[in-house]
Amino acid sequence: MRHRSRNTVSAVLVALACLFAPCGVLAGWAAYGLADTGRYVATMAPLAGDPAVREAVADAVRDGVLAEVAAGSPADTGAVPPLGTVGPFVHDAARSFTRTEAFRAGWEAGNRAAHDAVLRALRGHGGPATVDLAAVTTPVKRQLVQEHVPLAERIPVRHTAVTVLPAREVGRLRRGYQLLDVAAFWLPLAAVAFAVTGIAVAARRRVALTAAGLGTAAGGALLALAVLLGRRLTVAAPPGTIPSPAAGAVYDALTATLRTAAWCLVALGLTVSLATWLTSRLRRPRTTTPPQTGGPTGP
Repeated sequence: MRHRSRNTVSAVLVALACLFAPCGVLAGWAAYGLADTGRYVATMAPLAGDPAVREAVADAVRDGVLAEVAAGSPADTGAVPPLGTVGPFVHDAARSFTRTEAFRAGWEAGNRAAHDAVLRALRGHGGPATVDLAAVTTPVKRQLVQEHVPLAERIPVRHTAVTVLPAREVGRLRRGYQLLDVAAFWLPLAAVAFAVTGIAVAARRRVALTAAGLGTAAGGALLALAVLLGRRLTVAAPPGTIPSPAAGAVYDALTATLRTAAWCLVALGLTVSLATWLTSRLRRPRTTTPPQTGGPTGP
């Protein structure tokens, strides 16, 4: 009965450890990866050279320019700009711009400004997250001027606040961010503590260690599967007007570390389980058969 109670407690603790391990990895990835501006910008920077992202930016620039042209047409004369003729030229110009260093500078500045604004809102005390467009257009203008692009000096640098996170969503997201920050610290510690305690109190520690390894591997596999399903859902229904290829590229860049961590859990769990099984096989005593005697002895 005593051994049964110990094994029950051990099984519960090991199960909790295997549950907390992938949850801790997920929380740590979000808190220390996505919530760090430097890491976020470094992760997003290579996407400036991704063809799908460049094409999405070129489409957005074309639509924005054509909307401005349409809005600026004289209403009293009924003149309509030849958008069907202008559109391809604008798109080609925007596509060429996405291959320049100025675009890379603007891409990095835009991501940094947006990320800083969101973090300030989540860590502050209310109000929407806004980005000053001057912080984005200034490095782009500077780069274009250095490259002697015609009329680059006349590009206006306006201090216009653009909302990237509405005030009505800040409160809910702030509570989630605070909970995530706490979970990222305590969940990994709890997983290790539960695993060590569960193995220590087990009547058969080798079996408990094997179970902990297999459970950790299963948790890592489930986390990797969740990342894969998340990508399919993101590509199937991308946020806003982002095309599916660009959304997939962004998702892959942001979750690269998470995928690696998930497969590290799988490798760690399988390694522990295999090592435990091999050591148990090597330490198992060999059974020896007693020597057989000769034929029957005489009377």
